[in-house]
Parts: sequence; C-alpha cells; structure tokens
Amino acid sequence: RRGSIMAGIVVLYCVTSFVGGYSAVRLYRQMSGKLWVRCILLQALLFPLPVLGIFMWVNSVALAHGSTSALPFTAILTVFALFGFIAVPLTVFGGILAKNYANPEFNAPTRTTKVSREIPTDIPWYRSRNFQLLIAGFLPFSAIYIELHYIFASMWGHQIYTLFGILLLAFILLVIVTSFITVALLYFQLAREDHRWWWASYTNGGMTGLFIYVYSFYYYYHRSGMSGLLQGSFYFGYMSIVSLAFFLMLGSAAFQFSLVFTKYIYSRVKCD
Repeated sequence: RRGSIMAGIVVLYCVTSFVGGYSAVRLYRQMSGKLWVRCILLQALLFPLPVLGIFMWVNSVALAHGSTSALPFTAILTVFALFGFIAVPLTVFGGILAKNYANPEFNAPTRTTKVSREIPTDIPWYRSRNFQLLIAGFLPFSAIYIELHYIFASMWGHQIYTLFGILLLAFILLVIVTSFITVALLYFQLAREDHRWWWASYTNGGMTGLFIYVYSFYYYYHRSGMSGLLQGSFYFGYMSIVSLAFFLMLGSAAFQFSLVFTKYIYSRVKCD
C-alpha cells in the first residue's frame, strides 16, 4: 500500500519519543546539567524542525507543479496531530520521569583535576581531526555500499527490494562497525593526550550520514536519470532527512559505546 511504510515510520517515531526524552535528560543530569527543560525542548525539536522545513519546501514545489505526490491538507494535519499530541507529550513525560527517578550520579571511575591539561598541537597528519573524520565516515560506509545501491534503486528507481533480512543484518553491521571504529579513534585521541572526546566521538559516529548524502549526489547525476526542480527537490530533500537521521542515530550509538569504553579503561588505571 502506497505510503504505508512512511506512515509506520512516523507512528513509530512518535511512540518511541518517550525513550528519547528519558535518555536525554538522564545523561544531561549525569553531566551536571541544570537546564533540563531546555534539554527536553531540544530533544523534541532537534530532528522534527529540519524535517518540517524540508517537507514544507518539497510539498510546496509539488503543489506548484500539480503533482499527485503532494500530501493533502488532511494528511498534513494528521502528522501534526501525531507530533503535537503524542510525540511531544511522551518526550516531556520521559524527561520528567528521568529528572525525578533516574540516577543523577555520573559515577566517574577516577578523580579529575580542576585545570585541564594542555593538549599537544604538534601531531602528524594521520592523527589530525580531519583525517579522523574521513576514516570514521568512509570505513562504515564501505561496509554498506553494495546494499545501499540496491536500496537507492528501490527507493528512486523501478526495482523492488525484497531482502529485508539482509537489510537488517546490514543495519546491525553498520552500527557495530561505526561504534568499533569510533572507539578505536577515541583510543588514539586519548593516547595523544587529547581529552576532548565527547563531541569528537559523536561526530565521528555520525560522519557515515554525511557520506550517504554525498553518495546521493553521485547516484542522482550518474545512476538515477532524474532531472528538473520537482524531482531534484524530492530527491535531495528526502535524502537530507535520511542522512540527518543516520547522523543523529549513529552519532548517539557511537557516543554511548565511547562512554562505556572510556569508563572501562579509566577504571583500570592505577593511581598512586
């Protein structure tokens, strides 16, 4: 049925918003955050706001061209109602639950000093931040490149994709490879005495989403046969949403693995 997968994704996102609100506020308070209300609002709007902006542009272009792909007003109203009456309340409820009942202690395995150590700046090029970002995005992307080609052909071509079991395995492999590579890069970063690993781990994990978006340009101009404002708006608009979703999802997974890894290695440090 046309649109059933998209409707299922929207409903699943709304229903699982509780998990996002709970985990975001719990981690925020463990890192001594005080503005937990702002954390809830950021969690609730960080992904939907860009999606809303892109959707409004794509739908406006479709209406201007008289395309049947444009969503009717009732469907748009339904999506807004799902977000406003299910996703946002569940996010707020999860955040309040974490604020009142989740353990606010970070439980750091070692003591930290008040003054940060000086970070060395004289490092070889293969340990630089830009090279790390390249490796962090390229290696996981290479693990899913073949499967990604068939998915693109199914989404934007006329092929039918039926290997959903293989797709699930590829997704699990992507999360595992991304997390392991991020942890390896984190180890090299800590080894060169750079303690600023939080956002580095997140962006390292999310770089695969950027590689997917870059690949979408190659597919559009060399494989799809699409052209024009309408097709380009639909293609690049929806691919930017998919890439953003992968960036946020893989970045979160990589950060959680990196946090566990960091706590583990520092718990084994022997201090005199």
